[in-house]
Amino acid sequence: MQIDAESSLHPPKKQKIYQMLYVQVIVAILLGILLGHFYPSVGADLKPLGDAFIKLVKMIIAPVIFLTVVTGISGMKDMVSVGRVAIKSLVYFLTFSTLALFIGMIVANLVKPGAGLNIDPTTLTGNEKVAEFAEKAHSYGIVDFLMNILPTTLVSPLASGEILQVLFVAVSFGLALAATGEKGQPIVDFLNNLTVPVFKLVGMFMKFAPIGAFGAMAFTIGKYGIGTIGNLLLLISTFYITSLLFIVVVLGLVAKYNGFSIFALIRYIKDELWLVLGTSSSEAALPSLMQKMEKAGCEKSVVGMVIPTGYSFNLDGTNIYMTMAALFIAQACNIDLSIGEQITLLLVAMISSKGAAGVTGAGFITLAATLTVIPTIPVAGLALILGIDRFMSECRALTNFIGNACAAVVVARWDHALDKETFDATMRNPESVKLD
Repeated sequence: MQIDAESSLHPPKKQKIYQMLYVQVIVAILLGILLGHFYPSVGADLKPLGDAFIKLVKMIIAPVIFLTVVTGISGMKDMVSVGRVAIKSLVYFLTFSTLALFIGMIVANLVKPGAGLNIDPTTLTGNEKVAEFAEKAHSYGIVDFLMNILPTTLVSPLASGEILQVLFVAVSFGLALAATGEKGQPIVDFLNNLTVPVFKLVGMFMKFAPIGAFGAMAFTIGKYGIGTIGNLLLLISTFYITSLLFIVVVLGLVAKYNGFSIFALIRYIKDELWLVLGTSSSEAALPSLMQKMEKAGCEKSVVGMVIPTGYSFNLDGTNIYMTMAALFIAQACNIDLSIGEQITLLLVAMISSKGAAGVTGAGFITLAATLTVIPTIPVAGLALILGIDRFMSECRALTNFIGNACAAVVVARWDHALDKETFDATMRNPESVKLD
């Protein structure tokens, strides 16, 4: 990213505290909690506010990914580098997703959050919601997932919003444009120009983030109540602490090895993190994350490849949750799993976590998909955590989000596609970056 001489002479005015997006979202979350707690029926009725905001952002995700990837790849002279970035991304995703599964399994064995509940598995059957998730899990096998990457038509992904389909078309079209040469340059120029108003639209939509966070949090507290999580607080707190340690220790060490601080990166994307917390949806912040990582010095082609792919393949928070929740159910039902059975559980989770990626309620559906393959643990045991899943979804989304931001920087550095000077300056002064 080139630093504009005029902008360096006239730096942007410092925002007043009430103008900062993350401050507005924090206030909205607190108000939503208060309203949901004291007026639960009113809070539950505000669900459409959160849903509407997420739909608004999802509307723009496909164009953002398409334009970022196509313009990034079409500007690359060496097509081998596209494949190189893809391979490095997948190696990173596989390594840390597997590590997250292992960490979830180790912590669950040490803390044993489900021990002592002494639940009879036969009393858990008949839950319609659990049956619905289990049915969805059967519908999303790894083969179906791979086949679903191939779109029906060239333009259908832009209408359906399927992230991996959009990515497939964008990469293909970007490669075709790069191979076309001079004749394709007018199209490249058009798409580069189109990127400006699209990201301006993202900025406009983000102004509604506090309203969406307010509605989503008011609904969560109003519908489920703060008190409903009391009896399962150990599982929730264990999951949150484990995810925090994964971010601070594992991702912290990865960041340090690659020459940056994970805390500086978190501070840089704090607006997006508060948005994810308020809406429980990491997709709500995907467009602005892509723009921020590019402005921080990561090449557009790397950002366009790593972050959208990471939303399906780099789900650290979801993976920690999967092994921990599965072992919680086993412990609660007094099912003693051998080391071999736990390794089998981990291997199945590695596959199913890719098979159900990108599906609404992916974390819970992925867990259901894993349990259907491991007959030792009853799928009906999902009923034990169904009530608190909503309270753990925020942590899953936050961990996944930070993991993908870290991945973008690391892969960019590995591929020599990171402007270190710009990145270091941005980490030192994150407020200097303004989105379009």
